[in-house]
Amino acid sequence: MRKLFLILAAVMAAAQTAHQHHPPASPEEYARVLEDPARDEWQKPHAVVEALALRPDEAVADIGAGSGYFARRFARHAGKVYAVDIDEGLLAMVRKDAPANLVTILAAPDDPKLPEKSVDTIFFCDVLHHIENRATYLPKLLKALRPGGRVVNIDFYKKPLPLGPPESMKLSEEQVIVEFQAAGFRLAKKLELLPYQYFLVFEPAKGS
Repeated sequence: MRKLFLILAAVMAAAQTAHQHHPPASPEEYARVLEDPARDEWQKPHAVVEALALRPDEAVADIGAGSGYFARRFARHAGKVYAVDIDEGLLAMVRKDAPANLVTILAAPDDPKLPEKSVDTIFFCDVLHHIENRATYLPKLLKALRPGGRVVNIDFYKKPLPLGPPESMKLSEEQVIVEFQAAGFRLAKKLELLPYQYFLVFEPAKGS
């Protein structure tokens, strides 16, 4: 069982890297990795959704939504969910049998394409470290938030782990906090919930 888990982790890490840098063989192949039930053991999606305490009238944007692993779960609790990704093939999979409150947005690598003041929660999971020009990307998130909105970032700790991208690709918590502060955010909350990932919640700083 341990060997199988490590093999899966290695495959998933390769798929995460491939998604942004070298496209996977097919969206279906990538989705199989993202949706593997073994991922639930360490990603703890139920606990993540509970921690977010989504409201029935809330609008959520899942950036880098992939096959909809989190977006589908958010749709059971929030009023509207935007599944945002740069891969149309994956978004087509999200749209299949999607509930009416789950819609897709085809984004650009440097722009989430979210309407101004459209969402209450912007969610990243294992995605932010793939975005190259974050200095111009993060301020666009600020414009997309409604008053009282937040940005949630979950990503792998920058240290050796049994899964995730190479350590050289990872962003440390400290670097993420500094970059969000430079973009007009402040750290509102930090949750110790996941075994391999940090869980940071940002809000617009006063005057932003």
